[in-house]
Parts: sequence; C-alpha cells; structure tokens
Amino acid sequence: MDLGIIGQAAGLFAVTNIDDILLLALFFAQGADHPGSTRRIVLGQYLGFAAILAVAVAAAFGATCLPESAIPYLGLLPLALGLKSAWQAWKDHRGGDEAEGEEPAKEGGPGPLEVAAVTFANGGDNIGVYVPVFATSGIGGMTVYAVVFLVLVAVWCFAGKFFATRPVIAKALARWGHILLPLALITIGLLILIEGGAFGL
Repeated sequence: MDLGIIGQAAGLFAVTNIDDILLLALFFAQGADHPGSTRRIVLGQYLGFAAILAVAVAAAFGATCLPESAIPYLGLLPLALGLKSAWQAWKDHRGGDEAEGEEPAKEGGPGPLEVAAVTFANGGDNIGVYVPVFATSGIGGMTVYAVVFLVLVAVWCFAGKFFATRPVIAKALARWGHILLPLALITIGLLILIEGGAFGL
C-alpha cells in the first residue's frame, strides 16, 4: 500500500472536515448523561460520511446521482435542524422542571439520522473536492482513500468526544451548548445556501 496515497488521503480528509470536530463536540455535549448517545452520534457520523463517499464515488464513475445544482440546497437540512434545536431549547428553557420530568421517558441527545443529515449537508462541498481526486486515482487509489477516510471518521469522533469531555470545555458546552448547537447548524445551513447561490442568493 502506497504511504504517499495514505498521507494524501489523511491530509485531504483533515482539510475538508476540520469543522466537523466542533460539530461533533457540540453533539457529544448535547448527548452527555444520555445512555447510548455516543453510539448514536458515531453511527450518524458514519452514515452521513458514507453517503458523501457514495455520491463522490458514483460521480467519479460518471453517475450523477446528485446534480451539482442541488448541492447548495443541502443547506436546508442543517438550517431546519438548527431551527428545530433552537425551538426545543426555548421550550425546555420555558418548561423548566416540567421538561426535566419528561426527559427520562425518551432517549436524549441527537439521533443518528439528525447527525447523518448534518454531516451529509455539511460535506456537500467535500463531494466537489473528492470527485476529481477519486476520478484520477483509479479503483485501487480510490479504495485507499475510502478506507483512510472511514478510519479517520472514528478518529474525528474520538476527538469530538475528547473535547466535549475536557472539564473546561465540557463546562462551557454544558452552559452554552443549547445555544451554540442551533447557532452552528443555522450558520452552516445559511453559508451552504448563500455560497452555493441557492434561491438566487
């Protein structure tokens, strides 16, 4: 296995996914003290990134399963989830003890589909970077890229969990996470929409 390709794959992943560590830390902070939340977040991250890889590989082989003009509209996913999260935080804040009493009845923290949707939408621009790289690297090189990327998803999840559990960061996220997560999701959604020129923006 060519160490040069492994290094290139690792570098490409790091450059295109650096913002995911912040999102993962926010997700892990939101899921703190909820059993099974780590598993759901990691599963969601893998689902979302696998979808990014699938689209990029298909496009590299000439299949356009996701038209380029549709990519900017992926911003609607994190935007909608951010607004939903903000609404939930506002309801919890107003509900006080009532909301706390209802919490044990359901699983807390973000669900795998929510994490997957944000990961996929946030990775829309990654697809544009991955396609030419995959197209010129051949099946062998593409396989190496895919394997390295999937290994690094686990590293990213570990890093997000690590940051979310550092005492100083955990304290800040526990205090402000309910505001930061919706804000981050809404900002990402708007940036994807605006930079991609969705709705003529």
